[in-house]
Amino acid sequence: MVFKRRDRRPIWKTALDFVYPKGGWTRAFHYVKHRLHRLPGSPERIARGLAVGVFTAFTPFYGLHFILAALLARVVRANILAGLLGTFAGNPLTYVPIGVIAMNTGYMILGIGNGVIEKDVHRSLGGKFVDAGASLLGNILAVFNGLPADWRGLAVFYNEVFFPYLVGGIIPGLVAALFSYYLSVPLIRAYQKRRARKIMSRIEARRKKALGKADATVKHE
Repeated sequence: MVFKRRDRRPIWKTALDFVYPKGGWTRAFHYVKHRLHRLPGSPERIARGLAVGVFTAFTPFYGLHFILAALLARVVRANILAGLLGTFAGNPLTYVPIGVIAMNTGYMILGIGNGVIEKDVHRSLGGKFVDAGASLLGNILAVFNGLPADWRGLAVFYNEVFFPYLVGGIIPGLVAALFSYYLSVPLIRAYQKRRARKIMSRIEARRKKALGKADATVKHE
């Protein structure tokens, strides 16, 4: 194929680039910032898109953040590409603190840990992921081996991980989204004005250069 890579990348290299991209996260941050500044539209519309993407990063819908950000951007009439770029607020460096903040907030709102499921709360977070995966795999195999389905692992995961994360991510997600909006609006507006001045200066320089050539041609004749 024409666009196929000649040097096939190993799986470990792909995983490493996801955790730590080529050129480092600093370069990735500057790329996202550069793309945001060059997006068309008003600063408010671009900032709304960025805020939507940041909010989406606080939801537990991993793998669907792009889709969710695009849908929310359409709802609030924001720049969709800015929304997609805003989801980079959620990355391997921030997923853990975001998850901890969201789940602790969710536990506080829902009062989990003081009721009938307190014995399950002491199961580690990693253990709940393992139990949910084992429960899902077991239920899929139950279709073929005739064994009874067991939903306990998935139920505990939903009640103590997914749902608290979903509920608890709303408040910090909104705070982070509002912060990103009010921070980015003046920055984007200043950048757009500076870029417009540069473009006008280039146009004026080219116009003067063209007039100079025209005058030189007339004098030569």
